[in-house]
Amino acid sequence: MSPLFPTIAILLLPLLFRFLYNQLYLPYLASLRFSRQGITGPTRRLITGNASDYRAILSKAQSTPLPCIHHDVVDRVAPFFSQWMAQFGCPFVYWLGSLPRLVITDPDLVKTVLLNTSGLFKKGQGGNNPLARQLIGEGLPGLDGSKWAHHRRIIAPAFNMERVKAWIPEIAATSSSMLDKWVLQGGVRTEFEIDVHREFLTLSADVISRVAFGSSYKEGKRVFELQDEQAHLVSIAMRSIYIPGFRFVPTKKNQMRRKINKEIRDSLRKLIQANRTKCEDSKNLLGLMLAASKTDGKEMGIEEIIDECKAFYFAGKETTANFLTWVVLLLALHREWQHKAREEVIAVCGKDRHPSGDDLANLRTLSMILKETLRLYPPAILLNRMATKDTKLGKYDIPKGTQVLLPVIYLHHDTKIWGPDAHEFNPQRFAEGSSYHLGAYLSFGAGPAICVGQNLANVEAKVALVMILQRYEFQVSPSYVHAPMLFMTLQPQYGAQVLFHKI
Repeated sequence: MSPLFPTIAILLLPLLFRFLYNQLYLPYLASLRFSRQGITGPTRRLITGNASDYRAILSKAQSTPLPCIHHDVVDRVAPFFSQWMAQFGCPFVYWLGSLPRLVITDPDLVKTVLLNTSGLFKKGQGGNNPLARQLIGEGLPGLDGSKWAHHRRIIAPAFNMERVKAWIPEIAATSSSMLDKWVLQGGVRTEFEIDVHREFLTLSADVISRVAFGSSYKEGKRVFELQDEQAHLVSIAMRSIYIPGFRFVPTKKNQMRRKINKEIRDSLRKLIQANRTKCEDSKNLLGLMLAASKTDGKEMGIEEIIDECKAFYFAGKETTANFLTWVVLLLALHREWQHKAREEVIAVCGKDRHPSGDDLANLRTLSMILKETLRLYPPAILLNRMATKDTKLGKYDIPKGTQVLLPVIYLHHDTKIWGPDAHEFNPQRFAEGSSYHLGAYLSFGAGPAICVGQNLANVEAKVALVMILQRYEFQVSPSYVHAPMLFMTLQPQYGAQVLFHKI
């Protein structure tokens, strides 16, 4: 036996103890506390937890499209929720490595978690996996605590409704450019097919570039392309177990992650510097961040500004593009509502005038349609919060370190909340005077961390839809395959092909 063996063994013992403590003892105590309360779930495997089960269930669900077009999509989009809920009831717990994930669907408890301001439940973006945080983790959506509050105070004014209304002419001009390209693509034909998902990704990217950063899609195109690549890598990381220190191992994926992240940051740094002079006195997002050199006595440095640009480049593009895609698909399927919306648009805005802020406020039918779309197809299908200490949630005892998952897609389709027609497109449920439980409708979240960009998303969607409805009637193309899927956000797996008819 080597004389070094005892020394190595002594050095490794603390690591082994820590491993056994984190991987066996703490999960055992948490499991015991859950089971004593009647909370069960799939059997946890050592090291991986239920990560492989999660991936297998999701992969199987997304391997085939839905047999017909309908809106009861939970089993395809989030099959792990519906399958485990049917088997273990709710709440139930599953594990990502040694991290317990408690799924709750009681709207009262959901509301309690999201509206809590005491710090009991912090945002759990990416859990303890730093690779899962690379896309937006250091921007506002992934921050928490005092840093989140500091950034929120700077960023929120850029997206108040009055400021967003001032961007309407630019949003309309960008939408008009998109529709002009459709005219060229359609040529002399009265009917032509467009993959609206692809078109709306470009539209929303251009809008977020112009109104938030004073640039254009052309200037930021490389950043968007790189973020698409980064999103694939982050998606893999979010469904995998992270081994501490693994990100520093020079694997092919890790090298790619570092290369992409560096190029994104370098590109944004150049973009910020190029637009710095014209934005310093403006009221767009970049201008406000540049002006906030010492808000609350803290400087917002260039790296923090890059983090926020990164977050809004991705979130601003993905959220609104998917939102618009599902609205157009739903109106293409439910043409009686398309006709109602068009009649309202023409009555308020005429046949060819770009909408104003006052016009948008008077489009009540269109507002109902947008809300119902977000109910059936919310961009984010779940929200999560991390318990920062042992706490009570209703009658449940929640151990510190538990990630509380709020399944938005399930809550939005729950027949106990929305009635027997919960899976049907019925904008009338959002008619003026109607109400809904604050913990059951979470399209943009709720509470202090509600999405800061919701005004921009709603206004951009309304402007684009007004201009589409003024010019076209549309229906779903025979080539469209209904396959909603979870990839960072809720989107159509094979695109969204729609037939347009010139009016």
